[in-house]
Amino acid sequence: MKIMVVCGNGLGSSFIMELNVKKALTEMGKTAEVEHTDLASAKTVPADIYIGAADIVGQLDDGNRTIVTLENMMNISEIKSKLEKHI
Repeated sequence: MKIMVVCGNGLGSSFIMELNVKKALTEMGKTAEVEHTDLASAKTVPADIYIGAADIVGQLDDGNRTIVTLENMMNISEIKSKLEKHI
């Protein structure tokens, strides 16, 4: 399974989210390939799940992608509860 963490520029915030997603997966006892990227690149990168802030990741929703929207990218509990539905 591949999870793509998305932010506007693909730098700081997506890297922090990537670390938090990896931590959430570890706490859940799950494994996945997790990468981070910017919005423009994410449109061309195949992944099983795209995760990010609502204002960014919603722009990837084409009806075929699995999108996970976060309210607080620092909240590990939120990440776990939203990922559980898809893993």
